[in-house]
Amino acid sequence: MRKLQSQTQRNARLPALLFALAVAWLPTTALAQRTPDFAAYTVPAEGAVVVTMRQGGTQDRAFLDVDRASGGALSRAVASAAFEGKRGTSLTLHGIGPFSQVTVIGRGEDAITPRLLEDIGALAGSAGASSKAPRMELLWPEAGMAAGGAHLAFGAALGEYRFGIYKTESGNAPKPGQGALVVRISDPEAARSAWTSQWRPVADSVRFARDLVTEPANVIYPESFVDRTRAAFADVPGVEIEVLDVPAMERLKMQSLLAVGQGSARPPRLLVVRYRGAPAGEAPVAFVGKGITFDSGGISIKPGENMWRMKYDMTGAATVTGTVLGLAKRRAKVNAIAVAALAENMPSGNAARPGDVIRTMSGKTYEIMSTDAEGRMVLVDAMWFVQTRDRPRVLIDVATLTGSVSTALGDEYAGLFSRDDALADALLSAGRASGEELWRLPLHPSYAKDLESPIADLRNGGSSGRAGAGVGAHFIGAWVQPGVAWAHLDIASMAWRDDSALPTMPTGASAFGVRLLDRYVRDHIEAGR
Repeated sequence: MRKLQSQTQRNARLPALLFALAVAWLPTTALAQRTPDFAAYTVPAEGAVVVTMRQGGTQDRAFLDVDRASGGALSRAVASAAFEGKRGTSLTLHGIGPFSQVTVIGRGEDAITPRLLEDIGALAGSAGASSKAPRMELLWPEAGMAAGGAHLAFGAALGEYRFGIYKTESGNAPKPGQGALVVRISDPEAARSAWTSQWRPVADSVRFARDLVTEPANVIYPESFVDRTRAAFADVPGVEIEVLDVPAMERLKMQSLLAVGQGSARPPRLLVVRYRGAPAGEAPVAFVGKGITFDSGGISIKPGENMWRMKYDMTGAATVTGTVLGLAKRRAKVNAIAVAALAENMPSGNAARPGDVIRTMSGKTYEIMSTDAEGRMVLVDAMWFVQTRDRPRVLIDVATLTGSVSTALGDEYAGLFSRDDALADALLSAGRASGEELWRLPLHPSYAKDLESPIADLRNGGSSGRAGAGVGAHFIGAWVQPGVAWAHLDIASMAWRDDSALPTMPTGASAFGVRLLDRYVRDHIEAGR
């Protein structure tokens, strides 16, 4: 039975609440997504088609079939363009024989895997997003993978993502990215079943999280984040939503989360989404996300350059909420909880200051060295809350926590910190399988020395020039209760793609972690049943 609980401040906030509710029901994107469909393999007589090309050696059947139908025009055009078929590359050609458009996607020399199929689908989706063709047909006659067509469609949904609800459009001409994307495959019914039941829910959840992150901070703030979440989970069975407002957090003595939000006119919230897909007595998996809807740095204010991007500092909260949304929609056999620690970090006369001492919900205290180390501040109260209330067997927090993780790992990996080798190995494996990869970094005992305070139990940051990502993880780990398998994911290097787009992660918000955590549940919890 779905239960909704809310402790929401109503006094003197009706206009803001009505605006937030209106925002929650806005369409999530103005750029239409192509509708996926599946059909038996055949080469259409005309229109827009997508084929794959190997790097060297014998060409794929679909490539040869389209080349034959075009009287050799495809192979001549590819040779003229010096296209080699390297993995992750694509070439779009127009007027190839009877075809208005042919997109050729390089598959390299790699064996067929779900990740390869998702990359191929993503490049097809990206081509579809910029094409005005009313129908595109992705030709994949290869057999040998029951859900192959579903993985192609999943990749297409990831790769075609665009956000444009604030762009003014004029005229009635056909717009790109609309229509159908038909995957022509040897077993369309198996592909359709796998897509509908297993992969479309995850694709929709990635889109939900990307939309949340991309929205500006005047639209998504703690209260409207809650409203968007309620709308997304409407009519999803097995879900309970709980929201803690400021008075509720004050009663629980969550002074750490409150300290971050007290400088903003927009009050903080703690959002808890519980999904029950396993027996009631089974301990849940808890995902806790940093939800700083805008991070100015507070009194320790950030430089102005690129501060606009700090709307993305709630990616962790969007990721964990999106993860549980996907689990619930695909009826995963797990009890899972998403906790979003939501606050806006702003400077004001009421803001927390460097040097302040904060007592957390657990009773542990820390001294603020920087109000720009606010992510760990909201996480520790949220983590303590879910541990005391729900007794999870696994606790994973997700946060755009530090710039230093980007220095260490670039934009190829997110940082993984854990004291539990089995959990770390499971997450590393899930990262490789999903394409959202992690690199394990140390939690050295010496980091405790960096966090010593002369007047409190800890400081919220270490000395400059130290291992910032590890020190931040060590601080968070001080609030993990004995016996709880815990991992911290610092995704600051992966949450926003600028000039480093990947096939399944276009430019902008990536929602990094939704696919990773879904794969972790599939392979290491559900598979264990």
